[in-house]
Amino acid sequence: MTKRKNIVLSSILVTAAMVLSACGSTAKADTPETEPSETPAAAEEMTISHELGEVTLPKNPENVIVFDYGLLDLMDNMDIQVAGLPMGNIPSFLEKYNDEDIYTNTGTLKEPDFETIYEMEPDVIFISGRTAAAYEELSKIAPTVYLTVSNEDYMSSVEANAKLIGELFGKEQIVEEKLAGLSEKVDLLKSKVEELDDNALIILANDGALSSYGSVSRFGILHNTLGFKEADTNIEGSTHGQSVTYEYILEKNPDHLFVVDRAAVVGGEIDASTSMENDIIKETEAYKEGRIHYLNAEVWYITSGGFTGTEMMLEEVEAMLNK
Repeated sequence: MTKRKNIVLSSILVTAAMVLSACGSTAKADTPETEPSETPAAAEEMTISHELGEVTLPKNPENVIVFDYGLLDLMDNMDIQVAGLPMGNIPSFLEKYNDEDIYTNTGTLKEPDFETIYEMEPDVIFISGRTAAAYEELSKIAPTVYLTVSNEDYMSSVEANAKLIGELFGKEQIVEEKLAGLSEKVDLLKSKVEELDDNALIILANDGALSSYGSVSRFGILHNTLGFKEADTNIEGSTHGQSVTYEYILEKNPDHLFVVDRAAVVGGEIDASTSMENDIIKETEAYKEGRIHYLNAEVWYITSGGFTGTEMMLEEVEAMLNK
């Protein structure tokens, strides 16, 4: 009898376990499923076509590397945060970026540090002419945008670059305000230059060597934007200018002689003012009338294309006209 009781009891326990198991399964099935979370809206994208290719990337990228001080100047005026940049020859008005505790040094303008850039995992890289040769390698790391300044129309290219960056980062209002201020100053200076009806010659002094630049050049803003006539209309359109002599300058005998001292920013033993203090140059009208103008090479040679740099360029010309 005891054995039979045990068998019955065991049967009851097994049945109870099965019932409880079934109840548990039913409870689980009846529990309402958690509502799926809403899928976040996809970030708005922007496609940028440039001279070296085309990229599509989300707007408002956060991890930004820039290989051009003119573009850095634009971004600085728009309060866009930059993570990395080359730290050689940073102009004084952008000196705050020369701080490796805050920013990452990404090499030089012509020789990017690819390993460092790769480790940074940038969202976008901005480059210009000096870094163009590295475009393909940089594009393998992150979307790379090539923006430069036109030798034929400086102001239009500054405007185009600023508007593109402004659209990408949602800074359109700041861009419009900055461009309006520059446009007003350009119009004022252009009217003064037209009244003078003078010609000009632009010279780059490089540690004693001389090169001339015309309207289609990195300094062409003096001719094609502000309106100075060309003392020589046959200057070759070249990135490095046309090699010339002191005798050439005397032969052209310009009303105004604009001089950019490359050695002042890249190093050299002979500064531009020393180069121009010779008997041949002293025979020119520009020398006799006090119209040799030494331009800030840090801006004109290294950092053209930005808001602050362009304003400084215009202010230099304005100061010259007001003498």
